[in-house]
Amino acid sequence: MSPVLAGILQLLALVVALGLSYRPLGDYMARVYSSEKHYRPEKWIYKAIGANPNVEMRWPAYLRGVLAFSAVSVLFLYLLQRVQGSLPGSLGFVSIDPDQAFNTAASFVANTNWQSYYSEQAMGHVVQTGGLAVQNFVSAAVGIAVAVALVRGFARSRTGELGNFWADLVRGVVRILLPISVVGALVLVACGAIQNFSGIHEVGQFAGGSQQWNGGAVASQEVIKELGTNGGGYFNANSAHPFENPNGLSNLFEIYLILVIPFALTRTFGRMVGSLKQGYAILGTMAVIWLGFTVLMMWTEFAGKGPAFEIAGGAMEGKETRFGIGASAIFSVATTLTSTGAVNSFHSSNTGFGGGINLLGMQLGEIAPGGVGSGLYGMLIMAVIAVFIAGLMVGRTPEYLGKKIGTREIKFAACYILVTPALVLGFTALAMALPTPVNSMTNSGAHGFSEILYAYTSGANNNGSAFAGLNADTQWFNSTIGIAMLLGRFLPMVFVLALAGSLAEQTPVPETAGTLRTEKPLFTGLVVGTIMIITGLTYFPALALGPLAEGLAA
Repeated sequence: MSPVLAGILQLLALVVALGLSYRPLGDYMARVYSSEKHYRPEKWIYKAIGANPNVEMRWPAYLRGVLAFSAVSVLFLYLLQRVQGSLPGSLGFVSIDPDQAFNTAASFVANTNWQSYYSEQAMGHVVQTGGLAVQNFVSAAVGIAVAVALVRGFARSRTGELGNFWADLVRGVVRILLPISVVGALVLVACGAIQNFSGIHEVGQFAGGSQQWNGGAVASQEVIKELGTNGGGYFNANSAHPFENPNGLSNLFEIYLILVIPFALTRTFGRMVGSLKQGYAILGTMAVIWLGFTVLMMWTEFAGKGPAFEIAGGAMEGKETRFGIGASAIFSVATTLTSTGAVNSFHSSNTGFGGGINLLGMQLGEIAPGGVGSGLYGMLIMAVIAVFIAGLMVGRTPEYLGKKIGTREIKFAACYILVTPALVLGFTALAMALPTPVNSMTNSGAHGFSEILYAYTSGANNNGSAFAGLNADTQWFNSTIGIAMLLGRFLPMVFVLALAGSLAEQTPVPETAGTLRTEKPLFTGLVVGTIMIITGLTYFPALALGPLAEGLAA
């Protein structure tokens, strides 16, 4: 079987698996967030944290819950790393330095999982399982909670109440992420992923030293790493490591885990607003972009020129022979069009245009299908912008799902789409202008610029993948990327929840003959075009200096 055909068949199998999961999972999540019943374990959690799950919150109270919980999480994870050297199960590893501990705490709480350290050489079992893995669950649940709050803003009227953050957080973990993770971990163990609390073993010797590996609860952390679109690997090689991703079957399953909840949330959205067609329109927008990027990436990587590429069947440098070009291309697009950031190949080794595709996928806002929760609310923001543009073109007050998109709403949406580019381009400009940060670049010229642009794009968009040539374990990058991750995660949430509160307070507008039909393919095309135009206008100069220049020079 040719490598191209193998890649196409894997893509088709993935589409079928996602299609079979779409309806049952989407409907189940809608029931989870619409139910008034609390399970007994959930009641225990509410009692322990002192929360009343039956109290409805307006958007400022909901936001305070998000920020307070996340701030406590950052502090807890930071302190856990700082005292690691005194903890049992530390495998002899010392405590993490302050700048690295801050960067890692910000990274995992912000659902970014950027890692500027060698995981298997820095973090013991307690930090891995009691700190990082826990944040993989709760940070994903926070993202879903904010998305559900925005959906309620569209679904409700004359109230301003968006639900209860603590109830949404707990239900996301207990009813959705935990059950799927248990089953998923068993699948990964069956495929060959390890799951233990083993110490460090010497597995080989060579002149001047020896090779050592430590075990860990890898399968259980790997599954929520992908399912929650987190991305932080137990080992530095991430999903290219055979302990995390043993074979082609586990690789395809991990891609499925990355995409299944973000795609299924569009069904949840349609069910909660009372129109499945609206959910299909958002799904169609996501699917068009995802499939287009995947096909383009596969073509770019398979089309490498020269005898070496032809003999290898494509651009195999930096890729696992267990997976090949096709599976690596599908994985890289899935991980950069979501907020996952996991890798099964090194993105820095992609062709010039291939690296640009990964960069552009993150710069779109990771909305196709995007992160768990963040993809849905990001896409709904773009839908609001598209409706506003359509209203300007026909001279009619914009409406979406029976809600007027007025001055207040469009200001919130505009602020949302401006935050991340300001962080990415601002920090990239500073890093290139100052004398010290550029010393971390392994490569010069266009590729070196792409390394830094990729780092801040990944951090501010809460992705976490990297062009591996950049040495980001410095005080400058640990600090600035940590700040970018926190601001890139929580500032947009402020505007999302403010928009949700504004929409929920409105009185529904009756549909008329002049109402824009937002469930039609025409609207899907309008949203896709809006996304591409906004992203292109924002990032094209930076992309021209990096991956485009490199690709054209190849």
